[in-house]
Amino acid sequence: MAFSNEQLERYSRHIILQEVGVKGQKKLMDAKVLIIGAGGLGAPAALYLAAAGVGTIGIADADEVDLSNLQRQVIHSTPDVGKAKVLSAKESMNAINPEVTVNVYREFVNASNITDLIAGYDFVIDGTDNFPAKFLINDACVLSKKPFSHAGIIRFKGQLMTYVPGQGPCYRCVFREPPPPEAVPTCRQAGVIGAIGGIIGSLQAMETVKYIIGKGDLLTGYLLTYDALKMDFRKIKLPDVKNCAVCGENPSILQPFDYEQVACKL
Repeated sequence: MAFSNEQLERYSRHIILQEVGVKGQKKLMDAKVLIIGAGGLGAPAALYLAAAGVGTIGIADADEVDLSNLQRQVIHSTPDVGKAKVLSAKESMNAINPEVTVNVYREFVNASNITDLIAGYDFVIDGTDNFPAKFLINDACVLSKKPFSHAGIIRFKGQLMTYVPGQGPCYRCVFREPPPPEAVPTCRQAGVIGAIGGIIGSLQAMETVKYIIGKGDLLTGYLLTYDALKMDFRKIKLPDVKNCAVCGENPSILQPFDYEQVACKL
């Protein structure tokens, strides 16, 4: 594939990087990434992946833009209030890079549709804000052998990890089951500083890019935590869990299933 003069200019800062070059940029342009959630995490991830030239980006979210979203969900603007988040996101992504194909899924992701949804993508980003969705995404990706990036934010804190089949523990290895309902406050109850979504969501985009181009060390086998008030990053080594219910030696979870939906932030 030959690059046009416009593409050479658009991606010039990537192409001059030894780790990316023309071959790496072509990998990005051929890649397909699904982002589940167009909120505080999905917003920066979607913008940076579109800007990077990821060829096909799917974005799944059933919600509409609310005024309270704009403090952290930077892919949406004030005129977008009341609009479907996936449509607002698509407009912003194509405004940055009209070459990117953006597939929109205005629907709740659940056990009945997630396997089909992730099937056509190379990498999945979990940008959701509740435990049932996070466990669902993990289980579906593990069972379908799909790499994905998990992240969560609340108050001034965030965390993320990357799962690659056969290369480290999954989300369920670390967090066995969702906490009881009402055990963890929602971000509406506890609050969340807007910029934390930008930091952690951008790190998810970085993990995605590294996976696609095959360069650098991914957060496989590690949980990265960030405390903005202390300006402290911690990279925690995760143990191997041979009895994990979904990726262990004798798994008991053989297909995705839905937990009772309770809104909670990680």
